[in-house]
Amino acid sequence: MAAPLELSCWGGGWGLPSVHCESLVVMAYAKFSGAPLKVNVIDNTWRGSRGDVPVLTTEDSIVSQPAKILNFLRKQKYNADYELSAKQGADTLAYIALLEEKLLPALLHTFWVESDNYFSVTKPWFASRIPFPLSLILPGRMSKGALNRILLTRGEPPLYHLQEVEAQIYRDAKECLNLLSKRLGTSQFFFGDTPSTLDAYVFGFLAPLYKVRFPKVQLQEHLKQLSNLCRFCDDILSSYFRLSLAAFSCVNRNQQQIDFGEVHSHDSTT
Repeated sequence: MAAPLELSCWGGGWGLPSVHCESLVVMAYAKFSGAPLKVNVIDNTWRGSRGDVPVLTTEDSIVSQPAKILNFLRKQKYNADYELSAKQGADTLAYIALLEEKLLPALLHTFWVESDNYFSVTKPWFASRIPFPLSLILPGRMSKGALNRILLTRGEPPLYHLQEVEAQIYRDAKECLNLLSKRLGTSQFFFGDTPSTLDAYVFGFLAPLYKVRFPKVQLQEHLKQLSNLCRFCDDILSSYFRLSLAAFSCVNRNQQQIDFGEVHSHDSTT
């Protein structure tokens, strides 16, 4: 019997199995590849580190970061890319690099730096899943970390002011969304009828932007104008996460954990 694969990740809301992009990438890939993950959703009883989420744990390995987790799953014979050609494999790497360079900074800004979004949505959501007194401290650290990551990749103080950086990252993000929309076209997935690693990354990055209800929505509004990308997210949610989301809605009502494939709660003895 194969060793159990346990994924610790941030949980869901707004019709999503996770509101955290990197957690959602791994969740989607596991669905596409058939990897039997036992998903442990972080709540305010969680005693582990939150800095490396998502984290995959087996009997003898602990793996963090989506790319490393996906590589680990492939080595365990859970491969969503086995039908791809060499060119499609190269295209996958290029598009993932595009997402991380052009779209991720704007996602980080939307969630963690834009003050209205942060104080009304992001901070309350994450703080409710972090035990006191860390709930007073950690969201602020995560916000500062996001801003530092943006400035590290997109700004070079004092050459650029923050407002200039913000304008540039949103221009880049909209251009990236347009390119993704053109590449997807009328196809169900990016390489035909079967989802692959690229679909997991695009879904993981886009679905929270598409579904979370923010007061400041300039990038969200642009995404919603690209109907094929919205349909892409909706189709993956309904085809791969419908039963999981029904279970999550039960959890939200009674604050207990349920199945996502297998989803388990953390109690005070964990």
